[in-house]
Amino acid sequence: MALNSTPAWRALVAHTAPPLPQLRDLFAADPARFSRFSVGFDGWLLDYSKQRVNSETMSLLGALWQSADVHGWINRMQAGAAINHTEARAVGHTWLRAPLPRPEVSAVLQQMKTFCEAIHSGQWHGATGERITDIVNIGIGGSDLGPRMVTQALGAHAVDSLSVHYVANLDSADLATTLKKLRPANTLFIVCSKTFTTQETMQNATSARQWLVAALGDLAVAKHFVAVSTNLEAVAAFGIDPANAFAFWDWVGGRYSLWSAVGLSTALAIGFANFEQVLAGAAAMDEHFFTAPVGQNLPALLGLLQVWNTSFLGAPTQAILPYSQSLELLPRHLQQLEMESNGKRVDREGNELPAPACPVIWGEPGTNGQHAFYQLIHQGGRLIPCDFIAVKTPDYALAGHHSKLLANCFAQSEALMRGKTLAEAQAELGPEGTALAPYKVFPGNQPSTTLLMPAITPYSVGQLVALYEHKVFVAGCLWDINAFDQWGVEYGKQLAARLLPLLEGQPAGHELDSSTAGLITASLSKQ
Repeated sequence: MALNSTPAWRALVAHTAPPLPQLRDLFAADPARFSRFSVGFDGWLLDYSKQRVNSETMSLLGALWQSADVHGWINRMQAGAAINHTEARAVGHTWLRAPLPRPEVSAVLQQMKTFCEAIHSGQWHGATGERITDIVNIGIGGSDLGPRMVTQALGAHAVDSLSVHYVANLDSADLATTLKKLRPANTLFIVCSKTFTTQETMQNATSARQWLVAALGDLAVAKHFVAVSTNLEAVAAFGIDPANAFAFWDWVGGRYSLWSAVGLSTALAIGFANFEQVLAGAAAMDEHFFTAPVGQNLPALLGLLQVWNTSFLGAPTQAILPYSQSLELLPRHLQQLEMESNGKRVDREGNELPAPACPVIWGEPGTNGQHAFYQLIHQGGRLIPCDFIAVKTPDYALAGHHSKLLANCFAQSEALMRGKTLAEAQAELGPEGTALAPYKVFPGNQPSTTLLMPAITPYSVGQLVALYEHKVFVAGCLWDINAFDQWGVEYGKQLAARLLPLLEGQPAGHELDSSTAGLITASLSKQ
């Protein structure tokens, strides 16, 4: 049955006409609204009282959850069924952080622990006998965004003797500017590529190898490179000892791979004991998601609210607004997690969806974003649901900062909810300010959710990332799409491989459209 023809879906469509009262009126009519539309878990608070919902909305969304058989999909995922059906793969990222992991997972975790201890203690040293002081993770997509984000988020827990850098972009500026800061004798590279064929990663790895060999010789590669890969033959051909290759599996999607050996850079940055706490926090969120009733389930509520805002209220984007500089890279990580997972146009049966699914994900940390794009959210006339993420206890305790940060966060969500009417603007300005009043009107009624975290710790950051992973899974189930393939990524790669020979001066072996041909010609021109 088509998504928009199910009784649960049609009931929600009917529920939007006529629209709900304004949010400020909902709060005025219900002094207990906050307590009825907020839930807690393990020191966390999810306040969704500023979303455009009432009790009937949430009941209808609960019916949609049942209609989409989300619990059934959870059970199939846990059991190892190939729910990524277009690639015939299981979806097992939660197995990587289970309290009693599978034997192959335990073996890799032990290998990572031993390696981290060797680097941190100085037992592992470079070709000249000097200890390693800098780690460069070379990867892209899921082999970069998740580890990079968590490493930055947990900067307050960083190992003092080690600096960890990330290189992803094929643009030589990314690698070159990183290498300028480093000495070959003290640098170790982690090449993250499951197949050891990813174009961006392997070009950067090749250039990094040339940089190292120019200074220390070919034999140094074995002491300054390790791999996260399953292609041991290619790893050995590169000069890396296969004993220093860390495996992961085809049931680990790239954007869900932080928890695997792809997280080696993070484990090195914060210490393996802290990395284990990241895994433990994620496992706690897994257990909550798998067992909590839908009305008390944080990932379930976030997924339901996203579908409500996107598919029923028509919001084309969603802003992720962490009021923590340590979480600066969270919106970027979630862009891949959400849009690569649910940015699809067909359902599980290959039928075209009746309307776009995943919203465009974007954002910046507060308060920086307030001085950039909040103007548009407040007065730009677009519906932009927001996730505010705040922290009770700061990870860097400088006097005078945190209370002001929280005041701004809570004030922004209040202002988006409440708005300011023309009459209020006129009363505020007085008789002489009447002409200015229209410019100070805020429509309000802009929906938001606020997540209040206990602190920025390895455990809570693990919870946060797992929370959004499960939220994406829920939304995918509700939209009836496969959230675990990414065929849209592949097409551009295929065309790039076809065009590369032309840019390297070889004759065209196929016909090109006039724009592509013109761009290639212009790029090769000396004029």
